Amino acid sequence: MTQTRSQTKRLTFEEYLTYDDGTDTRHELVDGELIEMPPESQQNNDIAKRILFELLKHFPIELIAYKDTEIEVSGRQARCRLPDLIVHSEESYAALIGKTRSTITHEMPSPAIVIEVVSPGTTNRDRDYRHKRTEYAARCISEYWIIDPQDQQVTLCIWDNGQYEDQVHRGDDRLQSQIVPAFALTVNQILNPSQI
Repeated sequence: MTQTRSQTKRLTFEEYLTYDDGTDTRHELVDGELIEMPPESQQNNDIAKRILFELLKHFPIELIAYKDTEIEVSGRQARCRLPDLIVHSEESYAALIGKTRSTITHEMPSPAIVIEVVSPGTTNRDRDYRHKRTEYAARCISEYWIIDPQDQQVTLCIWDNGQYEDQVHRGDDRLQSQIVPAFALTVNQILNPSQI
């Protein structure tokens, strides 16, 4: 997925929340700039759906957000990310009830898990492995999962004593999530549908 910058004026977070260009285009806000989020590849969508269906075995549907909930994060200027999947904490879900937009702001509790499927390209890899990792750590999100089809691995960033500790899983490894200890899919099953 290649991101495109869609305007030159930098927005505040409040301006972003009210921004409407009259289309259904999805955006992330990075340092005040709108970054257009084009549709994902079919492979990445399929991977996210496999994870979604496994998570539904462990959580009520209300606690899982599939490409539809944003999270405000810290940066030099206003930033807001749109993860592939979120597993809400009870508190983050409750904070969104009655809101007109599904955006987890700084004042709201953090979700339990954020999951990103890495798209091809150096920029996307840097964004998912470096930038988002730092941003989600600053929000004290308990687990950040980086699903990487290119490297055929899943990195679980587990919050421990104020920082993320990484667990890299490959092949027939099962994820060792503290929040979803009974998660049943192996890395091969997540990344390769013929393995299921």
